[in-house]
Amino acid sequence: MFLAYPIFASIYFSFTSYSVLNPPIWVGLENYSTLIADEVFWKSLFNTLFFAALFIPLATVVALGLALLLNTKVRFMSIYRTVFFVPSLVPVVSLVILWLWLFNGEYGLINTMLGWVGIDGPNWLGDVRWSKPAIVFMSLWGVGNAMIIYLAGLQEVPLSLYEAADIDGATAWKKTLHVTIPLISPVILFNVIMSIIGSLQIFTQPFVMSSTGAPARSIYFYSMYIYDNAFNYNKMGYASAMAWIMFIIIFFLTVFALKKSDKFVHYEGG
Repeated sequence: MFLAYPIFASIYFSFTSYSVLNPPIWVGLENYSTLIADEVFWKSLFNTLFFAALFIPLATVVALGLALLLNTKVRFMSIYRTVFFVPSLVPVVSLVILWLWLFNGEYGLINTMLGWVGIDGPNWLGDVRWSKPAIVFMSLWGVGNAMIIYLAGLQEVPLSLYEAADIDGATAWKKTLHVTIPLISPVILFNVIMSIIGSLQIFTQPFVMSSTGAPARSIYFYSMYIYDNAFNYNKMGYASAMAWIMFIIIFFLTVFALKKSDKFVHYEGG
């Protein structure tokens, strides 16, 4: 009941004009037709898809790369694993405030370090060309959870397969490409789907950095526009319509990923 009621209520509200303070008024498809002509809707959707298109492949490569490094047999490995996982436990708001200082165009640590090698760093959060990449870069800080899942998958790969590859003279790169990646492909698929769902709902990081999406709404994401419509403009019906459009986008992207995975994902016994 606690799950079903909000779902069906939001479907109904998406076809109404509802301000919470007054009873909903049925308006049919008006909310959806208004969205088509809403420039802010398209701007926020573009920002969100741009973020997802950058973040998903980068997060996959970074998390998998860290897991491969942390799956090697060197001394103090448990300490290294802890060091790379702990950042994902930091509360998001605290993390964003820290990165606001790091991204400061004049006094930030990132531009200071770039200056040491003769690079004049950009005004990360004040330049529309760099604001979204900055959010992507900051979000990579939280790949620790995905890294742990990859690490668990790597430890399930039978050692006998690596021993057979060694006998055949396979290099480390070939063992990774032909043994490791195929055997953990279901884990990769799981993390990619979770990244699709998570990245398309990004809210806290850009909202804390700039609740208006400044500069020029370059970091004004879809979830922020839903929030503004629901709680600042009291347009709950409009916000519900936006939420269902996002659900449909996520649903089709997830189905697309599952369909395409048939050629790349190998299941044990499959």
